[in-house]
Amino acid sequence: MTRSLVIPLLALSLPALAAGPAADSLKARVDAVVAPLSAVAPGLEELYLDLHRHPELSFQEKETARKLAARLKEAGFEVTEGVGGNGVVGILRNGDGPVVMLRTDLDALPVKETTGVPYASAVVAKDDSGAAVPVMHACGHDLHMSVWTGAATLLARGKSRWRGTLMVIGQPAEERGSGAQKMLDDGLFTRFPKPSFALALHDTNDLPAGKAGVTPGYALANVDSVDVTIHGRGGHGAAPQFTVDPIVLGAKIVLALQTLVSRERSPFDPAVVTVGAFQAGTKHNIIPSEATLKITVRSYSDEVRQRLLDGIRRITAGEAIASGAPAAPDVVLSEPTPSVYNDPVLTGRVKGALAAVLGPANVVDVPPATFSEDFALYGRAGVPATIFWLGAADPKALAEAKAAGRTLPPLHSGEFVPDYAPAIRTGVTSMVAAALEVLGKP
Repeated sequence: MTRSLVIPLLALSLPALAAGPAADSLKARVDAVVAPLSAVAPGLEELYLDLHRHPELSFQEKETARKLAARLKEAGFEVTEGVGGNGVVGILRNGDGPVVMLRTDLDALPVKETTGVPYASAVVAKDDSGAAVPVMHACGHDLHMSVWTGAATLLARGKSRWRGTLMVIGQPAEERGSGAQKMLDDGLFTRFPKPSFALALHDTNDLPAGKAGVTPGYALANVDSVDVTIHGRGGHGAAPQFTVDPIVLGAKIVLALQTLVSRERSPFDPAVVTVGAFQAGTKHNIIPSEATLKITVRSYSDEVRQRLLDGIRRITAGEAIASGAPAAPDVVLSEPTPSVYNDPVLTGRVKGALAAVLGPANVVDVPPATFSEDFALYGRAGVPATIFWLGAADPKALAEAKAAGRTLPPLHSGEFVPDYAPAIRTGVTSMVAAALEVLGKP
């Protein structure tokens, strides 16, 4: 996975956080809560395999949500289903103290699995357009759900080790960047207690199972999809003088867009403008009347984001005028996802908690990435939040790949295979440690 440059943190006004307990005290409480992990781990692995075999697309996660809701009810949570679509909310009240939210994502991707593992998904479902598509948990949400279930179960059993309210949510449609907003719009922070802190994790094949990674400040990027329709004047390919060729105009726009990053942005303000599709024409000797560009735009700060989007509008309009186009291009934005800003103080506390239980050598600093995550919206709703990385790669396979100058199949690949058993155990321990760090002490 491509990583961006590390950038300076913004001096944001953040809520004051109380100092965490000493590492020894925290470790003792974590050890007590996760003591039954060896006994529950086989059941969590079975849950993982079941979820992997039966993935569901965004907004279709009904069975997935039902399975998780049943687990929460069994653990003693007050459970509400159907929040923001297929969202699940579990509440466990345990005296006075902070409200701590643990989030997992439910949905899978329209990806054909090619791993060859015996538990591979063979599911085919209909997408929003009615087309039949293969479905796979190619981003590890099945792993996230298994970890989340284990952490919720053990924290419920270990109520004597903490005080406060544990709020666990299963969020739909993360892959579409809209599930978090739908849950918020359905009263996530008004119908239920507003969290004092929000925690989540995401797996990665860049780290071996057994390790975790943290990123204070900007961790994941703003992402916008931009569709540009270029209007030309079609005609015969043998007589271009009577046309306005939208392909030539589109080529100029593609090249000019690169200057938004190379000549208009500071190298200390990372940004990406990628034209992922250029579609036009039907035949060799016909100049079409239209061309379309599909662009992904990624940034961290809101200011840079707006400048990039404004620049796309300016460049497309200007190049159209210069080419004598009959009309300005249509520019349509979609699938907006804001950047994830990990509360630096909370992230520091979580890092300390992870180091206390996993060992300092197993917790690494990870630079910001240009992927997206709508977990960002919980932080933007006024909740100190952080998402950390969970190593999911087989350590031997990762070491061999690095030695050969290769990378393992990344997220969203049909060949993505996490080393799920040790990753689940590390993930549960990590999430329990992070939660206990910010929950009240007994």
